[in-house]
Amino acid sequence: MDEELRSLTERLRQESAASPAFERLVATDDLDALAAVLTEPGRPLWARELAAFRLGLAGDRRAFESLVLLLNHRDPPRCASAAHALARLGDPRTARAAAALATNELRVAYALHPVRLLVELRAPEAVPALITTLRRRLRPHDPYRRVALACVDGLGTLGDARARPVLNEALAHPVLAEAAVRALGRIPRQR
Repeated sequence: MDEELRSLTERLRQESAASPAFERLVATDDLDALAAVLTEPGRPLWARELAAFRLGLAGDRRAFESLVLLLNHRDPPRCASAAHALARLGDPRTARAAAALATNELRVAYALHPVRLLVELRAPEAVPALITTLRRRLRPHDPYRRVALACVDGLGTLGDARARPVLNEALAHPVLAEAAVRALGRIPRQR
């Protein structure tokens, strides 16, 4: 069993109070039954999350909208599970959605997992979105240092020379300086 699936299953088993409906959703291999959970009225969040996650791992694109909503949830474990499933879903819309969430200044408190997902996807949208998000985090007294660090680390992982200017700016911020040095070291020198 996938470690992320194991973690999600344990968390949602508690949230559902180990209901029979939970056990049925965990046990079923019927993708249509899982997809129905996403649209049936009155289904609890834990059921929708479990169904979307399982569909995402199966590569079923019917999970896309639900997973994107969960990626932007206020609860970090839900965001992490959604990012994991989206990375495996294989939907071409995923990178655009993650970039939109990562750069949405009104939802920056929830941008950590979209940023990490962009790095994992290595999509064309990743570097511009991370640069935009990091540049906004370089303001004095910005409270979203974890998001800024994820951007710095991600830009280093992606190794794109377009990130060099914003990473140089990050050197002036004590909380980001060490990570920025490492990230700059991973970007090939231009000749």
